[in-house]
Amino acid sequence: MIRSETSRLPSGNARAEPFSVKRAALAATVGNMLEFYDFITYSFFAIQIGHTFFPTGSEYGSLMLSLATFGAGFVTRPIGGIVLGIYSDRIGRRPAMLLSFALMGAAILTITFTPSYDSIGLAAPIIVIAARMVQGFALGGEVGPTTAYLIEIAPPEHRALVVAWQPASQEIAATAGALVGVILSKMMVPEMLDLYGWRVAFLIGAVCLPFGVWMRRTLPETIPQADAGVAVEESTGHLSLARRHTGLIVLALMILASGTISTYVTQYMTTYAQNTLHVSSTLAFAVSLVSNGIQFAGALVGGWLADRLGRKPVMIWPQLATLLLTYPVFLWIVHAPGMLSLLVGFGVLSVIGSLPFTAFYATFTEALPQNIRGGVFATVYAVAIASFGGTAQLVVTWLLHVTGDPLAPAWYLLLAAIVGLIAMSLMPETAPAKTGKA
Repeated sequence: MIRSETSRLPSGNARAEPFSVKRAALAATVGNMLEFYDFITYSFFAIQIGHTFFPTGSEYGSLMLSLATFGAGFVTRPIGGIVLGIYSDRIGRRPAMLLSFALMGAAILTITFTPSYDSIGLAAPIIVIAARMVQGFALGGEVGPTTAYLIEIAPPEHRALVVAWQPASQEIAATAGALVGVILSKMMVPEMLDLYGWRVAFLIGAVCLPFGVWMRRTLPETIPQADAGVAVEESTGHLSLARRHTGLIVLALMILASGTISTYVTQYMTTYAQNTLHVSSTLAFAVSLVSNGIQFAGALVGGWLADRLGRKPVMIWPQLATLLLTYPVFLWIVHAPGMLSLLVGFGVLSVIGSLPFTAFYATFTEALPQNIRGGVFATVYAVAIASFGGTAQLVVTWLLHVTGDPLAPAWYLLLAAIVGLIAMSLMPETAPAKTGKA
């Protein structure tokens, strides 16, 4: 039972009271939400940030440099995943989550207050790139410990729903970022948005940082000190233990590659709607707002269904539906760009596409032993995100530029969906109701 900040949850043997589980899950995911808000908001304002730090002779060049800097945040994510993930297995989940949060806070403040290229020249983009790399390191070490923590505090029959708050909190963050974008684009002319509007969006995340630190400091630990001591002694076997799960790790990489391409292409829709479809910035931000809000609901519904129907059905059938619907939806949007097609089209893809990945999070985390869970999940997640999430928006922008085909994002999404569907069909079923586990 969770009674105070110093009380501890036994590692997988006893369970906390429902209220305590809810409180601990809230504290863990609030921090996760704030970190993802700070990281994702950059992509919503890629055009404005490009004008501020990467002025070039062409709009395309400025945007590509801005998106490359967005991608720089993914370079250090595997390093953060390895370092902070293993740290969470050896020392504890709470210290790892607090450290990643502190690093993210320092990085977001740096980006917010860095002067423009016109003010300090080349130093401006260098500072921003360095800050993005720190952000990437912090976020790389965030997902593994948080997901492991959620699976460890949850009663077996509700694991998928509790873990669902990890991807759901990411969608809350993306929704909040899009909402801020809608409000700022309505209040400000483009010149004001370029000058300081995007900084306001970042500052909103920064002022919430103390709240996140306070919430995380109240978390009970799920790895008792005795267990942590054993983990330290056996740390040299971390890699050898992970090798026993090579097949599972490969499938997880494929699924996460599929999911991250889908996620970051969806986040790119704000830029796509403005640059390719030539709709207003307000409608473009509204598309992201609706899309991410629906994905939040889809993530929770996916967790709820996975606890009742099993993990695999919730992974496979929605993923198949996404594969079948992607091209027709993009065809509609491209040939009739407007509020109805954008909101309904991307809304349908968002809600269906968000269902499988909550079930996957639960499956992968349940299948890993606790003493390597944080490190393996964080590393696999970060490698997949760095390889495919960090390049997704660059690839789509490049495809649109070289082909001139506004349907280019659909082809990339279809390829990702096929890879994900194959891997999901090969994943084991880990739901207690299906395996008979207690």
